[in-house]
Amino acid sequence: MVKIAIAGGSGQIASEIIDVLISKGRHEILILSRKTHAPDAHPGVTWAQTDYTSVTELTSLFQGVDVVLSFGAAHEDVGSVMQKALIDASIAAGVKRFAPNEWSTSNFEEIPWYAEKGNTRAYLAEINKDKKVIEYTLFQPGFISDYIAPPNTSSKHITPLEIPLDLPNRRAIVLEGIDPRITLTSVKDVSEVVARAVEYEGEWPLVSGIAGTTLRTSEFIKLGEKIRGGKPWPVTTLKEVDIRAGDIKSSWIPTMRANGLKEEQIEYFSKMVLTGFLLCGKHESWMVSDEWNHLLSDYKFEGIEEFLERTWGGRP
Repeated sequence: MVKIAIAGGSGQIASEIIDVLISKGRHEILILSRKTHAPDAHPGVTWAQTDYTSVTELTSLFQGVDVVLSFGAAHEDVGSVMQKALIDASIAAGVKRFAPNEWSTSNFEEIPWYAEKGNTRAYLAEINKDKKVIEYTLFQPGFISDYIAPPNTSSKHITPLEIPLDLPNRRAIVLEGIDPRITLTSVKDVSEVVARAVEYEGEWPLVSGIAGTTLRTSEFIKLGEKIRGGKPWPVTTLKEVDIRAGDIKSSWIPTMRANGLKEEQIEYFSKMVLTGFLLCGKHESWMVSDEWNHLLSDYKFEGIEEFLERTWGGRP
């Protein structure tokens, strides 16, 4: 049995992972959240409310914990206060393993809303600079496939997103001159890997790539065309100089809604996310490595074509 603490446990990816951990029936799970929560009906699962500001409180909560898995939106953690408090408390409590709030890209170039994740990486690296104080890993699955599935077809907790590779409306927006690679991994595969990782007897790799399928943007579009009716998609190609100037010459922009945004802020945020999504392709930020594919060589990952056929196949 492993005792696992999950910070930001009410989030979408965290909730999917918690469900899989509970289904294994082998671990004691402590879920931390800013929100109040009724007692959990599952044996071995408890909830604790915290605002993540007190290292002393977190240290007390982490007594006897083996693994801390951290989630939470990076852009809401200015100065990485929450992440640093979780790390400091984990060390003080003698936690063996820590995973910060990664769960996406391999780098954060041109992705301002992920910038705080870079600060957390630097903080962990500094702590372990001279000797290993705490074992940690950066779980990186690339883009979670379930975000582009129709609602309620592939996962219980993931809410679909609008992205420039638009399966519902059979269209795409790309950046001129590049054809970046992107890794897409289902949240089921991510959850199953994490469930195995918390039990893994060897040392965690520093980078924990979890790779479903890696393909180029053009290959994804061709796959989308095949699965969504066979007709070519209209593709809007934007110039880097224009989008850096805020001039997005497209008849449509994916709408991004985030907690706390007012209606008048949504247009600005949507343009910022589209710009970041396109420009980070220059650094192939959404392509990740495959460490856990090799460490768990007996596990079969679901490929993106299989995933899209299962969730989109036959839909109008």
